[in-house]
Amino acid sequence: MTPISIPQHLLIPALISLVLILVILIRLKWIFKNSKNKSIWIGIITFLVIYMIILGFALYDDFYFQWDSNKYDLNMNGIFENSEINSDQQAAYQRLINDTGRNFAVFTGLIFSGIISLFVILIGLGIEKYKRLKSE
Repeated sequence: MTPISIPQHLLIPALISLVLILVILIRLKWIFKNSKNKSIWIGIITFLVIYMIILGFALYDDFYFQWDSNKYDLNMNGIFENSEINSDQQAAYQRLINDTGRNFAVFTGLIFSGIISLFVILIGLGIEKYKRLKSE
């Protein structure tokens, strides 16, 4: 059984997003009091939350597939011997090594969360403009 490894390429951006969310939430009252562009800050928070969720799911899948593959190593030597190989083990191992989606979650998460947060910003700017025109 090989120890479960932590994919650094997924963990580091997820932790950076979490730290930025916490910093923004700590300063939230000051940001919304002193900022005229609240919708941009809401878009930034939306981006970070969606990005962190995407990376969190990719991390979870990676951990699960490693664990699932490791449970078929019956003698816990880190090598699958002939007596340990069966169709379930091969399916679990294929899920572990076919990880293109998990590896590229860093980039696809940036694109997806960027598009969603752009829509949030545009809707927020439209609402702010509507309120400004309505009050005039």
